[in-house]
Amino acid sequence: MTRADAVRALRPGPYASLGVTTAAIVFAADQLTKLLVLHGLRLDLGERYAVTPFLDLVLTYNRGISYGLLPQDGELGRWALVALSLAAAALFAVWMVRAQSWVVAFSLGLLVGGAVGNALDRMVYGAVVDFVSLHGFGWYWYVFNLADAAIVAGVVGLLYDAFTGSVTKSPPSGRS
Repeated sequence: MTRADAVRALRPGPYASLGVTTAAIVFAADQLTKLLVLHGLRLDLGERYAVTPFLDLVLTYNRGISYGLLPQDGELGRWALVALSLAAAALFAVWMVRAQSWVVAFSLGLLVGGAVGNALDRMVYGAVVDFVSLHGFGWYWYVFNLADAAIVAGVVGLLYDAFTGSVTKSPPSGRS
């Protein structure tokens, strides 16, 4: 790799601002909704507030990773999950800034904003603040937050791009 190639590889892609803006909006909206639930509604832990027949707000604290897996009650586990979240966000941010597709930049912005939002919860509260409970016909989904929804949407966007999007094939060289 030449020096020019290295400099070109570090240059932001055409959709860097879309990704950064998306990450900032997701982070801000996630933190705002958590503050509203914690300090506006003042729900007690486990208390349900019915919004619609299929949506409740219920305050829970997730000390593990997705779906409460690998719960960490100690300080070492808590800070290990913070470090893991921030490391993942940093790697996604580098990829996001270099993205050559709006779908990839937007999807990575969703992931970065969500990961940083949940990492901040772990730093401030010792666990991730979850409060959205979807249910219907006797079925209840896991309690989640806006950051979690953004992360899932970001993964879906990356999968969509991987299967349909910006994968380019080299043009034929004209030689047989």
